[in-house]
Amino acid sequence: MGAKVPRNFRLLEELEKGEKGRGAEACSYGLSDGDDLLMSNWNGTILGPPHSAHENRIYSLNIHCGENYPDSPPTVQFVSKINLPCVDQRTGKVEPSRLPCLFQWKRENTMETILIELRRFMALPQHKKLPQPAEGTTFT
Repeated sequence: MGAKVPRNFRLLEELEKGEKGRGAEACSYGLSDGDDLLMSNWNGTILGPPHSAHENRIYSLNIHCGENYPDSPPTVQFVSKINLPCVDQRTGKVEPSRLPCLFQWKRENTMETILIELRRFMALPQHKKLPQPAEGTTFT
């Protein structure tokens, strides 16, 4: 078993990967405030998958990495309104029990893992044709 990477080192790795665009091409993420020394609050973006009700849409999310990240998953909340079974329709929060990568969280998972899984979730046959709120609407 290897050494356990401290929280801030792990978040710095994720920040570098996100800033350099070395992640998945349909997802991006970065710090919401460059002065956030604890690197707790992040913004994420997902491009809607093709051949779905999400095609040509850009979804914005807030990601909060608590003090126990990466041992505990971050909280994820859509800013852009979206109709998905794993998203609370009143608040935009992603329900951890309804998204496998959050429900079965592993320390190796990253913010990118979550964004990719959410995008895959959008493209599932049972989800890709769900009626969506008007583009540009947000959770308040």
